[in-house]
Amino acid sequence: MYGFEAMTFNIHGGYLEAIVRGHRSGLLTAADYNNLCQCETLDDIKMHLSATEYGPYLQNEPSPLHTTTIVEKCTLKLVDEYKHMLCQATEPMSTFLEYITYGHMIDNVVLIVTGTLHERDVQELLEKCHPLGMFDSIATLAVAQNMRELYRLVLVDTPLAPYFSECITSEDLDDMNIEIMRNTLYKAYLEDFYRFCQKLGGATAEIMSDLLAFEADRRAVNITINSIGTELTRDDRRKLYSSFGLLYPYGHEELAVCEDIDQVRGVMEKYPPYQPIFSKLSYGESQMLDKAFYEEEVKRLCLSFEQQFHYGVFFAYMRLREQEIRNLMWISECVAQNQKSRVHDSVVFIF
Repeated sequence: MYGFEAMTFNIHGGYLEAIVRGHRSGLLTAADYNNLCQCETLDDIKMHLSATEYGPYLQNEPSPLHTTTIVEKCTLKLVDEYKHMLCQATEPMSTFLEYITYGHMIDNVVLIVTGTLHERDVQELLEKCHPLGMFDSIATLAVAQNMRELYRLVLVDTPLAPYFSECITSEDLDDMNIEIMRNTLYKAYLEDFYRFCQKLGGATAEIMSDLLAFEADRRAVNITINSIGTELTRDDRRKLYSSFGLLYPYGHEELAVCEDIDQVRGVMEKYPPYQPIFSKLSYGESQMLDKAFYEEEVKRLCLSFEQQFHYGVFFAYMRLREQEIRNLMWISECVAQNQKSRVHDSVVFIF
């Protein structure tokens, strides 16, 4: 089918692709970020954003503003755009768009379960959940004591149900088990999304394979670094890696036995696409790794807009918007806490 999308894609996907490319032109530019970084107060940030697509969402917010309000309103804009696209989509695009939200569902499940474990108020936790990852029975997650109950009481009716087959145990939920559950769910989700994109074929399969492989490799590196010095065994670590990506399978074997960040770096520098990421870091340093990965991801997401007649632009747009919201949150926090010297530390320019 590859190469023939142009003949049929626009019948069902043409309108939505035009919409998403229009939304993409509303992303903040480097000039916008430079202006935002000069702001002295959160009200200045609101004033600058009033000239962008965020304007209508922030215009009725009273002073004094809080960072959470800015992030909340910007996220609301993303959710509105997503819901509009989902309402207009037909199969298989509607399923593809739903897949994009499963990662947020996993994060919300983990947030509620962890919060309940630490005796936090359920209502307060629900307010912190990402709106794209909400589902009907999410509030009842608080009653679960172990993985099996979590599945039987709540998740059996959600799209996450098939991903739970690998992590249903009778062990009580504690911080370590919850983190393993998050990574096991994410692994199953990424593998399922990858298979779905392969089934779609054509340019969608080609572009999404690259984006999802990068996500899988990034998670493998993060799992390795975060599990150094914990009681997680090498075999347990290996089980959390996704079964695709540039590092699969030989890179995973090497990552599983890494004991420190420099060994991880040694493994990753064998793979040419990842050499530039690690060349930005000095030895023994992992603090800036997240930013380096985000920069590489943004570059790949922007490239997906260079090709037409594929669903990858929807995934790329959602990810770029989420990165933009992270940037705005960082700038707002730096301004609110009077730490303007650090404002450029975590901002990833998109265009």
